Amino acid sequence: MKKIELVFKKILDEEIENKNKTLTQASIAKALKISLSTVNHALSYLRNMNAVKIKPQKFEIVNAKKILFYWASIRNFEKDIIYKTRVDLPIKEIEKKMPNDITFAAYSAYKFLFKDMPADYSEIYVYSNNLDELKKRFPETKNEPNLFVLRKDFEKMSLALLFVDLWNLKEWYAKDFLNVMEKKLYGILA
Repeated sequence: MKKIELVFKKILDEEIENKNKTLTQASIAKALKISLSTVNHALSYLRNMNAVKIKPQKFEIVNAKKILFYWASIRNFEKDIIYKTRVDLPIKEIEKKMPNDITFAAYSAYKFLFKDMPADYSEIYVYSNNLDELKKRFPETKNEPNLFVLRKDFEKMSLALLFVDLWNLKEWYAKDFLNVMEKKLYGILA
């Protein structure tokens, strides 16, 4: 994920998860261990679309929905895939065999977070930087992949990241998950 995307994630996580609309650039830079200029650069996009209001010493989130949709539209999901393979097991079995240090993404993340599935799915997406263990458990094949590993640049999955991931998936049933996810976020982002 690009650094500006991590800034968008942090801003949205503060709004959605912590109900915090007022932030400082310094606190975001410190939390993400990135430069203040990177945070300022990310905010320039949001300020131009009136999604944030910059004030002395702080900024205020004006429209989190705009930030969410903007991030979803610029995210390059494919670029973050660092490993893919085919695992000829049922989805539930693949999920059970995952190492403890992965973070489920997309369909699996939705299922585990909401204890619900808007549609059946046949692909698993996870975030991890421990490729050695994943390759041991799920060796590489030349067949059509159903397991995708994305580089993990963050501490935890969030509602905003889950939405953005679902937005960027190509499978036909991603729309079913996204539609339900939009309804869940509607009350939060209204």
